[in-house]
Amino acid sequence: MTDGDQPAGDDEQQRRRLVERLAEIDCALPGSLGRRENVCGKPGCRCKADPPQPHGPYYLWTRKVDGKTVTRMLTDEQARRYQPWFDNAADLRWIVRELQSLSVSLFDQREQ
Repeated sequence: MTDGDQPAGDDEQQRRRLVERLAEIDCALPGSLGRRENVCGKPGCRCKADPPQPHGPYYLWTRKVDGKTVTRMLTDEQARRYQPWFDNAADLRWIVRELQSLSVSLFDQREQ
C-alpha cells in the first residue's frame, strides 16, 4: 500500500492483527480430525453390553485430494500430537475469511 492508500485507523489495526496472527501459524493440516466409536456385529460382544462399551475410539483424518475424499486412521498418540496442526488450519481459514471481508470493506470505502 502507498501512503495515500492507507485504510482508516481501526481497519488498519485489525488488518495488522490479522497479519500478525497469520505469521504465527506454523504447520497446518487440511481437512478434519474426527473421533469415532463402533459397534460390531458379534453377538454377546462388550459393545452390546448394558451399558454399551463401543470399540474405539478411532481417530480419522479426512480431507480432499484431487477432488476425492481420503481418510486415514490415526493412533491416539498421533491425534494428540497433530491436533495443533488441525487447529492451525482452522485458524488459517478464519484469518483468511476475515482478511477477505476486511478487504471488501476497504475496497468499498475507497471506491465510494
